[in-house]
Amino acid sequence: MIDSKKLADKLDGQLLIAMPGMNDPRFKKTVIFICSHSNEGAMGIVINRPHKDLKFSELLSQLNIEPDAQPPRKIEVLSGGPVEQGRGFVLHSKDYFTEGATLKVDPGLSLTATTDVLRALAKGEGPSKAIFALGYAGWGAGQLEQELIDNAWITCDSDADLIFDQNHIGKYSAALNKLGIDPRLLSSEAGHA
Repeated sequence: MIDSKKLADKLDGQLLIAMPGMNDPRFKKTVIFICSHSNEGAMGIVINRPHKDLKFSELLSQLNIEPDAQPPRKIEVLSGGPVEQGRGFVLHSKDYFTEGATLKVDPGLSLTATTDVLRALAKGEGPSKAIFALGYAGWGAGQLEQELIDNAWITCDSDADLIFDQNHIGKYSAALNKLGIDPRLLSSEAGHA
């Protein structure tokens, strides 16, 4: 059995990469940045699924936030996961922090879920690197650990260049390549040694 405490210590700030045999279509070929992982569960943001129906400028308009920066920063809206899809999250570089609202995930990346960060981005301020996601991926206690045992995911160290790359569709292959894995050689059949 996996020691969930040891595993929990290792997953904050890690990337989860869906294996080809992923049965849940919501996560097929996804890369997820794990923002928080403990014995109570885990929370992460899908970083490679552009939102089909919403642009960042439209989001700002819906929130009555007028961009000051001309032209406004290009930030793509991502589908961050199936949980709370109406809630927004900004995964960003460490150069932005709001007391009580920003979660420092690892030494270089933080997560903020307030409109303050959106206002800062609209002014051309805020973090130097950011992605915006609606919704998140969530797991209950022991659920992610079991999915790892079942070979639904592989993990790798996070990489800010990969996370903030605008080629969202290419992130799946790039994450696998980071591990030295050719995506064409992966099998959808799981096995244990």
